[in-house]
Amino acid sequence: MLEKLLVAGLAAVKEYVAAHVLTCLVPAFLLAGAMVTFIRRDTILRLLGEQVHKLKSFSLASVASFLVAACSCRVIPVASGLFYGGAGVGVAFIVLWVTPASNILALTYTGSILGGEMALARVAAALVMAFVVGGVMSWAFSGERRELPHQVHDPDTHSGMVDPRHLVLLAFLVLSLLLPNYLVQGGSYGRKVVVWALASGVMALYAWRVVARELIRQWLAETWWFVRIIFPLLLVGVFVVGVVGAVLPEEWVRRLVGGDGLLASFVATLFGAVS
Repeated sequence: MLEKLLVAGLAAVKEYVAAHVLTCLVPAFLLAGAMVTFIRRDTILRLLGEQVHKLKSFSLASVASFLVAACSCRVIPVASGLFYGGAGVGVAFIVLWVTPASNILALTYTGSILGGEMALARVAAALVMAFVVGGVMSWAFSGERRELPHQVHDPDTHSGMVDPRHLVLLAFLVLSLLLPNYLVQGGSYGRKVVVWALASGVMALYAWRVVARELIRQWLAETWWFVRIIFPLLLVGVFVVGVVGAVLPEEWVRRLVGGDGLLASFVATLFGAVS
């Protein structure tokens, strides 16, 4: 029995790593590190910080989240990058909530399969719950103080939100994160890898030629920090889900989440939240 559980958990981890690491997690972690390194913290604090009016910061986070086609595992590093870059905890949770629930790609699929009314309902539900979740998390962590990591700036850096050279790098990183999903919606995973490799190659070449070496080192150090903090937790979660899937009787699954009622929706939401 124990061997069966281990095999089920490891199989889930293997499938997850094969399908998510290259085209999902690698660009997401690189983007998270870049956000902490290259975006000026005072700008993030001014637009998305804890002291900003919640209507303004929550609205900005919600609207931006619609444009990022990322699954729930891929958005974790991105939201973490915002948080450690200076954004409020409510803003970070809004990005975690809205991005996988109602990004533009998910809405396109919903509209084409279930109809426009369901897509609009998904948008409305995501926005309402985003403000609820953001408000609750801001209140829950309102008494906590956190130290933000030190930023290294290029001596010739721009005084605005981000140096234009670094803004181009951030754009390349976003493209490497989004293009595999936007361009290869019905193709094989191998095609996604090719698109990601091309976009990442252009990004790496640009960074090597344009960005200061000290900033590149800090960027990679920040990226590695996110990897060693988040990635092991993702693997543990996937392993647990694989084990649960192996031991949970099919009849229980059918009874608990087989319908469209309130209980089925509640159980599915609860299980999704903890997994």
